[in-house]
Amino acid sequence: MVSYPATTETISLALEANSSEAIQILYQVLEDPSSSPEALRVKEQAITNLCDRLTEEKRGEDLRTLLTKLRPFFSLIPKAKTAKIVRGIIDAVAKIPGTTDLQITLCKEMVQWTRAEKRTFLRQRVEARLAALLMENKEYVEALALLSTLVKEVRRLDDKLLLVDIDLLESKLHFSLRNLPKAKAALTAARTAANAIYVPPAQQGTIDLQSGILHAEEKDYKTGYSYFFEAFESFNALGDSRAVFSLKYMLLCKIMVSQADDVAGIISSKAGLQYVGPDLDAMKAVADAHSKRSLKLFENALRDYKAQLEDDPIVHRHLSSLYDTLLEQNLCRLIEPFSRVEIAHIAELIGLPVDHVEKKLSQMILDKKFAGTLDQGAGCLIIFEDPKADAIYSATLDTIANMEKVVDSLYVRSAKIMA
Repeated sequence: MVSYPATTETISLALEANSSEAIQILYQVLEDPSSSPEALRVKEQAITNLCDRLTEEKRGEDLRTLLTKLRPFFSLIPKAKTAKIVRGIIDAVAKIPGTTDLQITLCKEMVQWTRAEKRTFLRQRVEARLAALLMENKEYVEALALLSTLVKEVRRLDDKLLLVDIDLLESKLHFSLRNLPKAKAALTAARTAANAIYVPPAQQGTIDLQSGILHAEEKDYKTGYSYFFEAFESFNALGDSRAVFSLKYMLLCKIMVSQADDVAGIISSKAGLQYVGPDLDAMKAVADAHSKRSLKLFENALRDYKAQLEDDPIVHRHLSSLYDTLLEQNLCRLIEPFSRVEIAHIAELIGLPVDHVEKKLSQMILDKKFAGTLDQGAGCLIIFEDPKADAIYSATLDTIANMEKVVDSLYVRSAKIMA
């Protein structure tokens, strides 16, 4: 078998060879016992090339084995370069679909190694990555326990950049657990830490995206829209794939504040045209259904774009609220021509069960969406004309308020005279 030394010529040979031969050559370069500065530099280049080749062939287990084999090599190079290589290999495994469990195992192994080697800086970053993977795998309890310990340690060291990452991750985790107060508190902590340092645009975009999600959850869609817009601009400038999600949530906010007519304009704008695809088509279909106050079109959109609407946890949270809004608008449209109408007739027109329609109508009357009453004996809905406000009541209140001011003024004056 031919032996390949750690030289630039060997790297050039590997680049020209086919994938399987290149992988063999690069492995042999790493096995070269030479530890001269030039050999170490060549080996670093070989690791990068080998990661790329193994990722292309989707060989996740081989990447894990490579990371274990490289441990003796890490003792020969600076800690900063070790951290870069370790994170690079973990990122390479992440590019292979369906490797979440493998990434979790890999991170746990690296945490144990970094503890033994007392590499605190690297361990903290690998633990933060592990917490993110556990959250993605819905292992919330373990992720929360890991973050609780990690955040105390990082605050003590005052590593602001890592602290922003951890606080942001904690906010996402609490949001997944539906604990909004803690999610907001963690996000505020992330913003405070971010204000003290320079934050990369991608990280700032992530903070804005999370802010928008939390505001939308509290039904403050206008503020949410502003944050989503800021996140979209950051991701769009970087060419980040999350730009399409920011744009999608911007459109959701427009629909939720009954400005569905603006959706088509945003999609056809210069920035929007870059991201035309199923996600934007789904939001356009929902906007059309909302504009036409059509439950049938809304249900069709849910069926046709299930992956983009129901499978998206953020959009899915707002679908029931949107459905209720559409149902109310649809019922208002149907009862507009009537002063008295059978509930069964409305149920037939809208295509829903009578008891469901009756319950919704009573709720709308209590919420003062329209003036009316339900005659359950006759099974009818009686609609009243909108009551006109009588000006005499407000005028009377104004008169009483003015009288109160006069009496108070007279009392003050009399008190001065008596004194």
